[in-house]
Amino acid sequence: MTDPAPSSPPAGGLGARDLGLALIMNLAWGLNIIAIKETVDLMPAGLAASARMGMVALLLLPWLRLVPGRMRQLATVSLISGALFMIVINTSLKMATNISALAITSQLGAPFGLILGILFLGERVHWPRIAGCAMALAGVAVIGFDPAMFGEIPAMALSALAALLWSIGALVLRGLRGVPVLTIYAWIGLISTPILFLFALVAEPGTAAAVANVPPAALGWLAFSAIGSTVIGQGGMASLLQRHPVSLVVPLTLASPLIAVIASALFYGTDLTLPMVIGGLMTLGGVAIISIRGARKARA
Repeated sequence: MTDPAPSSPPAGGLGARDLGLALIMNLAWGLNIIAIKETVDLMPAGLAASARMGMVALLLLPWLRLVPGRMRQLATVSLISGALFMIVINTSLKMATNISALAITSQLGAPFGLILGILFLGERVHWPRIAGCAMALAGVAVIGFDPAMFGEIPAMALSALAALLWSIGALVLRGLRGVPVLTIYAWIGLISTPILFLFALVAEPGTAAAVANVPPAALGWLAFSAIGSTVIGQGGMASLLQRHPVSLVVPLTLASPLIAVIASALFYGTDLTLPMVIGGLMTLGGVAIISIRGARKARA
């Protein structure tokens, strides 16, 4: 999933460097679900979330600065998109065995964001995006009714909740236009790290002992998430949006959920049932419609 960023004035067409950066971003975001799953299988979910956000804070420390008049919004988005989101998504991946199903469910952030925009911002939406929203939601429902997925429903429900939290955080992020993306994520890392660590100490027995015995493999996966998904992914997205229209950039990110689904199926040897394939195509197709139409509207 990607975060909204300020739109920028139109620029020239996408060059080879831009397309290469987009490819790296998609790979980082698409493979990140595997990195998180591997991490939470090696250590407590809350501790894994705290360690990842701590890495993000350290990596982005050079971009950390006070933003007058925006600190309350930064604290709010840190709580929602940082602490709460990470607790829920890590817990869902800890519970799940079919990671491809969660990769699809996590894409509900796009339709949830559309619904929230209508309800709270009074956005006017035409029928193509409404149809895309309905298609995405129906696709997840198709997967949920697959008998092979019944055991995954609690994890899918948590993944959907994480997508809703991401969407709520995205609304708050709209009020931070003009603030550098890496500054935003520096604050998210700094504020959410102690909250997540306190949660781990209270809710996850054995956290204190686990701190001293973190496997090297877990540190590697955490570094991939922090550097790849957050620093490179979000930083690359911001770089592209600074130089090109939203309508050119957003469609480039649509490969990441497809990469997540395929990579999860291959890495974990997941059987893709017919309902899961149909539901996945419906959800990803609906998300594509919402994203592309939304990008065109932003450019207009």
